[in-house]
Amino acid sequence: MDRARAFNEELVAAEPAHLAAVIAFADKAYRRPLRPDEADDLRGLYRKLRAEELPHDEAWRLVLARLLVSPAFLYRMEEARPGTSPTPISDWELASRLSYFLWSSAPDQALRDLASAGKLRGPAVLASQTKRMLKDVKVRRLAAEFACQWLHIYDFDTLDEKSERHFPTFKDVRGAIHEEAVRFCADVFQADLPALAFFDADHTFVNGRLAEHYRLAGVSGEEWRRVDGLKTLGRGGILGLAATLAKQSGASRTSPILRGNWVSEVLLGEKLPKPPPGVPQLPEDETDTGGLSVRALVERHGRDPKCVTCHARIDPMGFALEGFDAIGRKRAKDLGDHPIDVNAKTLDGAEFAGLEGLRDYLLNQRREAVSRQFSRKLLGYALGRGVQLSDGPLLDAMTRHVAAGGRIGDLVLMIVQSRQFLDVRGRDAVVAERP
Repeated sequence: MDRARAFNEELVAAEPAHLAAVIAFADKAYRRPLRPDEADDLRGLYRKLRAEELPHDEAWRLVLARLLVSPAFLYRMEEARPGTSPTPISDWELASRLSYFLWSSAPDQALRDLASAGKLRGPAVLASQTKRMLKDVKVRRLAAEFACQWLHIYDFDTLDEKSERHFPTFKDVRGAIHEEAVRFCADVFQADLPALAFFDADHTFVNGRLAEHYRLAGVSGEEWRRVDGLKTLGRGGILGLAATLAKQSGASRTSPILRGNWVSEVLLGEKLPKPPPGVPQLPEDETDTGGLSVRALVERHGRDPKCVTCHARIDPMGFALEGFDAIGRKRAKDLGDHPIDVNAKTLDGAEFAGLEGLRDYLLNQRREAVSRQFSRKLLGYALGRGVQLSDGPLLDAMTRHVAAGGRIGDLVLMIVQSRQFLDVRGRDAVVAERP
């Protein structure tokens, strides 16, 4: 009897302090207030385990495990009502949508307080919170998660396919190349630059190691700093990042085909067919090309009747970037000592040379396509789904904003204040095809 009494006294004493901590954590982990039944379930599980004479520490860990495998923790759950009509999401659901969009994380206390008061969805409050979050250093996560996925460099810091014989310095500078891309993209959001600054910005961020890679004078040490005047050095924007240039290259040589296809599909939104079967592979080494430059090999390859249609579209844009080697350094000759030719003529008759010419072509003659593709990618990321036909008017408005030189913060506001972001589809709604 004394043993049972002592056990009960221990249980009563331990419950308030430890269970209160778990329940307080669950409130944040579920990203909304716990329902009374959920809190009771956690308390009941702890009492059940202790009644089975499990030690307090083990019972507490099992309760915490229950919380961490709960669907409310693992998924961002939103309540869709019966029918086909969209209905407003709750303030708590909106707080999660906003926070995971901009910060890839759970809402902070400011968002929780507004959601608790039912004030977050007010247009002025929502705009104020969006601007606050874009200024915060945590917007780096938007750069790392959205921008790096958009540019196909999400896993660049683990890229290990480059030939150590040809590029012995790559592994040492790989992390800095990735960090530059994240810092640059984060700055576009945090400084509220025009959305097209992704393409024509005249600055980047480097440390000593990356400056040496780029052959930039006056920068040393591990400290990161902003460097301006990149356009005079033949760089600037995402086209001049070593990350994008190196990712769209081979292990031992550049690839005008990969780079041109990247520009076409990723930046312009043009979907190209897969190569036909049986297409011969080009040599992997710039020093083993039978006396031809990589460009000459690609031009010969592109004359194949089975390949000519696609290559006429993508190769010129890849040729314009041949002034950069397979790890993003500027060059005048390739590894086979062949002079570099960066002149290009596109299928629509445009003629230009180098990165500068390609950038001007994209921002002038292809400005609407570039603006629409960027808007589509950002909208799809924000909504966590593919862009649908019903999103057409919003996508049109976003495209006009970007093409007119509008700022990125206003573009984000267009999304978070849209019905797509504030509402949830009815359970029986039919999803339309993307535009």
